[in-house]
Amino acid sequence: MENPSVQEILEKQILTVVKAVEDKLDDEISALDRLDLDDLEALRERRLQQMKKMAEKRSRWIALGHGEYSEIPSEKDFFTVVKASDRVVCHFYRENWPCKVMDKHLAILAKRHIETRFVKIHAEKSPFLAERLKIVVLPTLALIKKTKVEDYVVGFDQLGGTDEFSTEELEERLAKAEVIIFEGESSAHKVQPKRSVRLKESTNSSDSE
Repeated sequence: MENPSVQEILEKQILTVVKAVEDKLDDEISALDRLDLDDLEALRERRLQQMKKMAEKRSRWIALGHGEYSEIPSEKDFFTVVKASDRVVCHFYRENWPCKVMDKHLAILAKRHIETRFVKIHAEKSPFLAERLKIVVLPTLALIKKTKVEDYVVGFDQLGGTDEFSTEELEERLAKAEVIIFEGESSAHKVQPKRSVRLKESTNSSDSE
C-alpha cells in the first residue's frame, strides 16, 4: 500500500478542521433554537447596552484626542496626556529619517486603534523626560498603561532591524505589549516588560523647559 502524499495529508487535515468548525456552528445554532422569547429579549437588551457603552467610550476617546497622531508641545503637557488616557504610545523623536518612518506608521495606527492615544514629543526639547525615562536611542516608543511606562520599542531592532518594516509588524509589537486592543494572532502572545516607570509630575520639570 502506497504512503499518502503530502497533498492527501493536508486535505485530510483541512477536512478535519472544517468538520470541527461545522460541529461548533451546529452547537451554536442548536443553542439559539432552544432560546425562548424572553431569552432573546435579554440577549438583545444586553447587546444594546454593550453598544451604548462602546459609543460612550468612543466619544470620550475622541474628546481626549484619540484617533489622531498629535504632538505634545511641552513636558508639562506630557503628564496631562498620560493621566487622561489609560493607553498611550509616545514617540520620542527628533528631525531625522528613522523618526519620520515611525511617524508614518503611527499616524496609520492612531486611526486604526482609537482606544489608544498616539502622540510624539521632541526628545531634545524634553531633557527632563528623556533623562527620567532613559531615552537614548531615537526613535523610541514609550508604551504607557495607566500612567506607567510598561515597555519600550527602541529603534528598529524589534521590527526586523530595518526601516522597511510594515505597519502590521509594529501593530503586532504594540499588541504584544497590550497597549492596543488587537483581535489577531499577535494578541495571544505576550512579552514581559523590561521595566515599569511610574510617572509623577516633578516640581523640577519646569526647570528643564
